Amino acid sequence: MFVDRAFISIKAGDGGNGMTSFIHYKGKVSGGPDGGDGGKGGDIIFVADKHMTNLSDYYYKTRYVAENGAPGEPKDCFGKAGKDLVLRVPLGTVIKDRESGGIIADMFTDGQRKVVLVGGDGGKGNAKFTNSRRHAPHFSQTGEKTETKRIVLELKTIADVGLVGFPNVGKSTILSKITKARPKIANYHFTTLSPNLGVVDYYDNQFVVADIPGLIEGASDGAGLGIEFLRHIERTRMLVHVIDVSGVEGRDPYDDYLKINAELKNYSPLLAKLKQIVVLNKTDMYGAEENVKAIKEKIGRKHRIVCLSAITGEGLDKLKKIIYDTLVKLPPVKPLEFEEFNYVKPERLEYEIFKEGETFVIEGTLVEVLRRNVVMDDMNSLAYLQKVLKDRGIIDQLRKMGATDKSVVIIGGEEFEFID
Repeated sequence: MFVDRAFISIKAGDGGNGMTSFIHYKGKVSGGPDGGDGGKGGDIIFVADKHMTNLSDYYYKTRYVAENGAPGEPKDCFGKAGKDLVLRVPLGTVIKDRESGGIIADMFTDGQRKVVLVGGDGGKGNAKFTNSRRHAPHFSQTGEKTETKRIVLELKTIADVGLVGFPNVGKSTILSKITKARPKIANYHFTTLSPNLGVVDYYDNQFVVADIPGLIEGASDGAGLGIEFLRHIERTRMLVHVIDVSGVEGRDPYDDYLKINAELKNYSPLLAKLKQIVVLNKTDMYGAEENVKAIKEKIGRKHRIVCLSAITGEGLDKLKKIIYDTLVKLPPVKPLEFEEFNYVKPERLEYEIFKEGETFVIEGTLVEVLRRNVVMDDMNSLAYLQKVLKDRGIIDQLRKMGATDKSVVIIGGEEFEFID
């Protein structure tokens, strides 16, 4: 099954909790704190892999979570860091944030790596909370929790040349004759259900050709299969527009030419500006000669025209030469140009105070840090909380906002009485 778009959720590993531990030996209060820090959570890393052809691996499994960091250990030992989760994707995969649509990465080259989510920091052990007045802290810091993010993986085929045209005009046959690709070929519409890639060897040079299936009138609005695969043409350097010049399908060849170009323009004006070679296929069939003459008169000045028969092979060598000669004059395929979107950890130690009658609610990243650091049933830990609120000027700010002995202060869901 060919899958070129996948919606998945990812989550980096949580940081491990710090350890509350004491060692007993002479001269140390309570044996002396020796709790180690927790380990860092694992990252979510994407890697471009040239051996992958589509995103089918992400069709059934849609949630990916990296390993959490291990808790700290006694004797000041760090907890083990969580393993990074490496997710491999085909070349040409564009990673987007599902909510904003921002582009996180364009996985363009083989082996390219992108750290999309960073694992949570490990919590500090109680040994890190000692000072000149606090010799034996009975509390430690919990590990940083990470959030689940929803992303979109979208495959945009990387190829030098895109073969476009109505179904059953001979695109797959041409691809099979000029490359070693073996697409499914049959005499009915929509034989090809996914883009096929092939490499053309032209003397000591090579170029990549993609057969783009499913284009019909209305494709850019969702008709047929075209809307599913038009994105695969966006990276191509040029187009080879294949037309069934025999007219055996009951369509007018010139009308086919106009309709396909209209769909390209409707989808993206940039596609309509790509260099285009028009291939008149099935010239060996009855009635083709008259149509060839008519089309040459109408579009001969706009595009280079190549007449051939994919079945007999007549004209294929000429086609390869013309494609190569055109490509050497065109710029190489490049990654997308975009403003990179990154999941950034919020700035720490920010806060806001909201007043609701005699109740004051403190919110912000400072609260999240305090929630990790403070143990509510430990006096030393609560004293640490009081000191942070004082040092940060929060106590003075509460007074200015009208806090009295009757006021209630809510921090991280916990209620405290304000004592002036």
